[in-house]
Amino acid sequence: MQTLKDILFGVSLQSITGNREEEVLGVAFDSRKVEPGFLFVAVKGLTVDGHDFIESTIDKGAKIIVCEKTPKNLPKGITVVQTDNSAKALGIIASNFYGRPSENIKLVGITGTNGKTTCATLLFELFQNLGYSVGLLSTVENKINHKVLDTSFTTPDAVQLNQLLAEMVKGGCTHCFMEVSSHALVQNRVSGIHFTGGVFTNISHDHLDYHKTFDEYIAAKKLLFDGLSSESFALVNVDDKRGMVMLQNTKANKHRLGIRSMADFKVRIIHNTLQGLELNFDGVDVWFKLIGEFNAYNLLTAYAVAILLEEEKEDVLSGLSTTSGASGRFERVENTSNVMAIVDYAHTPDALENVLKTIDDLRTKNEMLVTVVGCGGDRDKTKRPKMAEIAARFSDKIILTSDNPRTEDPQQILEDMKEGIPKSKERNVMIISDRKEAIRTACNLVSDQDIILVAGKGHETYQEINGVRNHFDDREILKEQLN
Repeated sequence: MQTLKDILFGVSLQSITGNREEEVLGVAFDSRKVEPGFLFVAVKGLTVDGHDFIESTIDKGAKIIVCEKTPKNLPKGITVVQTDNSAKALGIIASNFYGRPSENIKLVGITGTNGKTTCATLLFELFQNLGYSVGLLSTVENKINHKVLDTSFTTPDAVQLNQLLAEMVKGGCTHCFMEVSSHALVQNRVSGIHFTGGVFTNISHDHLDYHKTFDEYIAAKKLLFDGLSSESFALVNVDDKRGMVMLQNTKANKHRLGIRSMADFKVRIIHNTLQGLELNFDGVDVWFKLIGEFNAYNLLTAYAVAILLEEEKEDVLSGLSTTSGASGRFERVENTSNVMAIVDYAHTPDALENVLKTIDDLRTKNEMLVTVVGCGGDRDKTKRPKMAEIAARFSDKIILTSDNPRTEDPQQILEDMKEGIPKSKERNVMIISDRKEAIRTACNLVSDQDIILVAGKGHETYQEINGVRNHFDDREILKEQLN
């Protein structure tokens, strides 16, 4: 039996009115999920304030209310806990309610603009190869060993997160590798979570619709490292100039990785081709199926984390050599047309440039490169012309199209992108709002040995238009058109 007194451990309290021994049958911050005997945490969101729903949760049977401002005229028998930060309190309460599962598993959090999903997936695959039971929390999928759970957020909410971690512990998982988004950090979704290690991949302009400034975005990422304990490790990419910023003020043991800079963990690229990578780790050459320098960083990150988790170097390199990485990240779509068709999640200027530069460095220039790209609606508008300019710089033909327009007019998004196309490249650009038609057109433009990059959606199997998610998979359409 869980009592209120048990699950308030570590919460910053201002006052408690009522029964501290009240039994808690569940925790919720979404009023729609409240059941009899639940504790309800009133959290102020961007558009909705949980304090406005306190009365309705009591009608549904909530016995305990955690809030920042105490409501008036509550019925008798309701216990009220006042705190200065409900969102932070929610994370700690959820952790306590589920038995503080993050303390019973080796949990590694990975943050950064690009590479989070690939690094987490590589580590998940690696540690499975090493014989462990492993959990994965990523944009693409959540996994408990081989059991796949659907996900729609990079980081689950505090209640879901602790519930998932508790399931992993119960299922015998010894390790979990987790993407940690800047939104989750700012919103205290990982409050109360103990990380064995924190990892920083890189940072570039993204999510400025939410964080407003690049400095705010950097500060959000840094929160992961500020919260690490002295028993944890902090691993950062020092080839990114913000890598060292992440280490400022952290209590964790500091470690650095890089290809170009002085670092604790380094790798040398021997061969980088469209068929794969050959890398040298401290004198040992290993061939990988992944492509591009950005994947050399991802592989180095996975290697460094495994070593910091006290695995043997030879076992790590052997296990890592068979990994395939995350779905929709530089994923080749096999076809009978002898066209190199690539699907990638690149939805930031930096990510798109990484992918296109990789292709450009490795191609012979005798083949044509056609890039199909769009930008999401209701998101950072400043990156739209940048994405189009990058596509135009590296591609022979560019097709600007819809990504997930959400509630925005797709045509306006395309107009914003078009602003980034240089005059000298305008003749190479087509604008086709319908994404399926855009991909079909790209397939009709290419022939034997040519290259198509379809960027922006990667692993996603839907397209969101006016709040409705319709089935859509770039890979399916490419296969249909090229086979």
